[in-house]
Formats: sequence, structure tokens, C-alpha cells
Amino acid sequence: MARPFITFLFFLSSFVFIAPSNAASYNVVSYGAKSGGRSDATSAFLKAWAAACKSTTAATMYVPKGSFLVKTAVFKGPCKNKITIRIDGTIVAPDYRSMGNSGYWILFIEVDSVSIFGGTLDAKGAAYWACKRSGKSCPVGARSITFNWASDIVVSGLTSINSQLSHLVINSCKNVAVRNVKIVAPDQSPNTDGIHVQGSTGVTITGSTIGTGDDCISIGPGTRNLWMEHIKCGPGHGISIGSLGKDKKEDGVQNVTVANSVFIGSDNGVRIKSWARESNSFVTNVVFRNLTMTKVQYPIIVDQNYCPSNQGCPNQSSGVKVSQVTYKNIKGTSRSQAAMVFNCSSSNPCRGIRLQDINLTYMNKAATSTCNYVKGTRSGVVIPKSCV
Repeated sequence: MARPFITFLFFLSSFVFIAPSNAASYNVVSYGAKSGGRSDATSAFLKAWAAACKSTTAATMYVPKGSFLVKTAVFKGPCKNKITIRIDGTIVAPDYRSMGNSGYWILFIEVDSVSIFGGTLDAKGAAYWACKRSGKSCPVGARSITFNWASDIVVSGLTSINSQLSHLVINSCKNVAVRNVKIVAPDQSPNTDGIHVQGSTGVTITGSTIGTGDDCISIGPGTRNLWMEHIKCGPGHGISIGSLGKDKKEDGVQNVTVANSVFIGSDNGVRIKSWARESNSFVTNVVFRNLTMTKVQYPIIVDQNYCPSNQGCPNQSSGVKVSQVTYKNIKGTSRSQAAMVFNCSSSNPCRGIRLQDINLTYMNKAATSTCNYVKGTRSGVVIPKSCV
């Protein structure tokens, strides 16, 4: 009698565990979504979201295997409880011309405690890039997935392919964890930043592979307490703080760490970039450590003289104050002889720059470093010979 009783208890406990989950699970197919990538599933996705958002218990929105066409969609909060979006399929974008000038494809706004697991976003950006290259009149383009004014967000295991513009944008958010994502776009695709963070605090990006035509990760004004670790970057423009200082009154960037990451064939490794114009912005308390560069054009670069087409930069001097930046245990190879470039502001020199245990070479030869208006210290072995 013991075995049947145990079996019954196991069955009962399984039922008790599973039943509440099923009761609050919302499959987009149940709301009319059809696989195949041709039938518009936007309404079904929004209806499934609305039902999950109204649930007083934790809910799951489920996208099964298959290909689902979703046009511009806004998933708005606040919701009544936590929501998990589990994606086993691929969400595909429509023709770029049907997206208009909204600037986004999938937008989450004012949501809390939302987690996204798995899935693929295919924005089919090639046609849009071709339009831009042709010089024709084109829409402004769309970011693939954006979070505005959100908190306690998890994005895990998501793949984003060929976004028209930035793949993942985190704007004015708190406590966001991005982990194990894969972001892919050709190295010549314009403005396809992998992840853009601005106006946000408490963001972590870990275990992710990013190869695009622009920055792997770009960090905008108002970013605080950003942690990036185990990132594989390339192709692309590296991990960039900036450009900052475009506006005279602009929030700064502080408490940023990039650790235990690799850069392969990217234009830059770790970069700080600001406009050559008056601004009250700043960059402070930044750590770049345990990084490997492989054939990176500029492994370490600070450029405070950004002024495209020499327009709008009358004084050619950046007001952005760069201070307390540490570069530690960075090694590898540079595609240019100038492996370290500190091109700081003449009116606001970089201060508190610390170089420790740097070993960067150029085509099996000695690399060089360039310094303008920078003050700091060095320790350990620093190659190329430091001008700091």
C-alpha cells in the first residue's frame, strides 16, 4: 500500500503546483495568432498581454514555436502582478514602410516585474538599410525592443537579428538584468547598436554575445550603476560611454564597470566619447578590467573632440568632465599603432586616469599611446609605454 499512496501524493502535489500556473497562462495562439509569419498576429499578442496584465496572480504570456508577424506594438502597464513572457518561437517584423515614424517596433512602457525568456526577434532590417544607403526618403527607423520607465525587468536568452536601428533600448528604467542574449547584425549596418542604456540605474548585462554595425553597448546620459561582464563584442564599435555633451544641460554617467570581456575585430574596445561643445555633463567612477582585445582598431580610446561635419561645435572644446577612470589588466592586439588614445578636452582635462597592467601590441610590434590633456597614474607593466 505504501507505493500507491506515495504515487498518489506525488500526483496530488504535481497537480497543486501546475494548476495555478495553467490558470494564469495566456497563449497568443488562443487569442488568434497564427504561425507562418504572414498573418498579422499583433492583435492576438496585445490581447494576451491585456489578459496577463489584468491577472491578480502571477501570469505567463506564451509564444509557442513558429513564426509570428507582429507590427508596431505597445505593451503598457502598470499591471496587477508579475508577468513572464516565454518565447519558444520567432517574432518577425513587417515591411519597414508599414512601421511609420514611431521609432519603435516592440515597446514596453511603465511596466514592473516583467521577465522575458528565450525567443528570437527578426526585424528584417536589410531593406531599411538599403533605403538609407540609396538616399531616398525613408522612415526614421525602428528600435527592435524598448523599455521606457520600467523596473525590475529580466531579459534572458533572447536573440535579436537585424534590427533597423538599436536592438535593445533601456531608457529611464530601474533594476534591469540582461543575460545570455545574442545580438546579430552585419558590420556595415548603420546605427544598429546592440544595447543602449540611458537615464537608468541598476542595469546588469552579462553573458552576452553582440556583433553589430555600431556600438555593442552604448551608454547615454543619466546612466548610473551599470555592470557589464562576460561580454563578447565584435564586430561593432565596442562598448562606448557617449556620445555625451550634445546638450548644454545634460545628466552625467557614473559607476560603470566592464569586466571579464573580449573584443574581437571591433573598431573600438572601450571608448568614452563626448561632443566638442559646452556642457555640464560628466563621466566618473568607471572601471575597465580583465579585458582581451583581438585585432581591435583602438583598444582604449577617449575622444572628447567629437564634431561630425564640424557643425555645431564652435569652440572645439568639450565641457564634459572625465574623471576617476581605471584601466586594469587589459591585453591583446591592436589594428592601429596607437593602441591607447587619450584625446581629452583642453578646457576640462581628464583627471584620475589609472593604468595598471596593460599589454597591447601592434602587428607583433610595439604599439604607441597618445595623450592630450590627461592627468593620471600608472602601475605594473604598461605596454605601450604610457604617456599618462
